[in-house]
Amino acid sequence: MATKWTLTIDCAHPAELAEFWALALGYAEKPPPAGFATWEAWFAHHGVPEEEWDDGAYLADPDGVGPSLSFLKVPESKVVKNRLHLDIQVGGGRDTPWETRWPRVVAAVERLTAAGASVIREHESQGRPDHVEMADPEGHEFCLV
Repeated sequence: MATKWTLTIDCAHPAELAEFWALALGYAEKPPPAGFATWEAWFAHHGVPEEEWDDGAYLADPDGVGPSLSFLKVPESKVVKNRLHLDIQVGGGRDTPWETRWPRVVAAVERLTAAGASVIREHESQGRPDHVEMADPEGHEFCLV
């Protein structure tokens, strides 16, 4: 049996970065734990100081298939390249014909750059564009395939 897991992203602005990734992945704000009407009620119940209530943001796959995402506020900024990154298969993945996949990738690049992402580089394979390496608004790298 697989173990449930969450991807946690350190950042300066959790709510803003969560908003970007919700758009990028089609995720939604994670509902508060069972028995609590709001995250604030959960924080208060567990004694989290009120000044820390905005130190995190949480997303979930609305279909319940993918992992949850947590965004946690940290004091230091990102300094070097990620050692782990997401390959977001906006085009359907490499088993989708290039003629179908590539226009989807281009459309996603436009949508995500409008939301604050930046293009790092476009990679080629067999003489044509294959995937786009990007950075989210705080510099975390990811690829659109």
